[in-house]
Amino acid sequence: MGRRLFISLLAASVLPFSPLCQGALAEESRVIDGIAAIVNGDVITYSQVRALSAPRERLLLSQFKGEELAKQIKAAREAALKDLIDRQLIVQSFRKEKYEIPEHFVDEHVSDIIRDDFGGDRNAFIKTLQAQNFSLTEFKKMEMEKIIVQAMRGKNVKMNTIISPTKVKEYYDQHRSEFTVKEQVKLRMIMIPTRAAEGNSAAQKAIAEEILGKLADGAPFDRMAQMYSEDATRDSGGDWGWIERKTLAAPLEKVAFNLPPGRVSHVIEVGPNYYILKVDEKRGGDTPTLAKMRPEIEKKLLQEDSQRQQELWLAGLRQKAYIRIF
Repeated sequence: MGRRLFISLLAASVLPFSPLCQGALAEESRVIDGIAAIVNGDVITYSQVRALSAPRERLLLSQFKGEELAKQIKAAREAALKDLIDRQLIVQSFRKEKYEIPEHFVDEHVSDIIRDDFGGDRNAFIKTLQAQNFSLTEFKKMEMEKIIVQAMRGKNVKMNTIISPTKVKEYYDQHRSEFTVKEQVKLRMIMIPTRAAEGNSAAQKAIAEEILGKLADGAPFDRMAQMYSEDATRDSGGDWGWIERKTLAAPLEKVAFNLPPGRVSHVIEVGPNYYILKVDEKRGGDTPTLAKMRPEIEKKLLQEDSQRQQELWLAGLRQKAYIRIF
């Protein structure tokens, strides 16, 4: 009786399941079937694998094509099969330890789904199951197994509630660059080609120096760019908008990210061109303090610890099991 109560309390934390969340599980899952794997004598079918991977596959169809799509779908189905094998091992472990979930608990769970997701309309719920090729018995079995998996994970994977300050500090130091907001500058540029092949490099540099002088005397940068620049941003007054590092050639990047906002650079020669830069604004480049990042880091480390514990537990179940994948 104690075990029945124990499992019931754990299972009470499971979120309700709506068939609508599954979508139509795709007719493909019912057209061709066969044995995908055997786990200690229990069979996992290809239709089960495809049903589990269907949401992921729908997303992949919008992202990939051809050979890459086939590769991604194969990986999604392999991941789904692994998940199904682990689920089966957990259910088998539940039964081996002689735990029980009262039948009425699952009935109440289904009633909650009908009330919350179908407004209490049982007929609409049944019709939705039929449209997805599920019987009520099959649906109850699926929900029972989900509750079992949740309960067994809660029993065997003990969540830590505290992460040591030392581990938080180590993580912060090791991932500091990831927390840093990307540095950006709002840039304007004038580009004067040297046309060295025409023998007028010196003349073009003189033009660039003349433009620089006009800017120093107060000429608007955007107007000078429209009149003299020969890059693609000429019509917009040399406006490159917000750019990050690695956008410009290294000599230009060095000048741009070291210029104070509102300042104009000297004439910069890079390759066959002369450039004049102006930085309108700067943003980013700041790293949040450890104190600010602590809650996020603690949450991540707790999740990683839980994942490690779960994988160790599942590895133990796999090691003792007979698993054959077809």
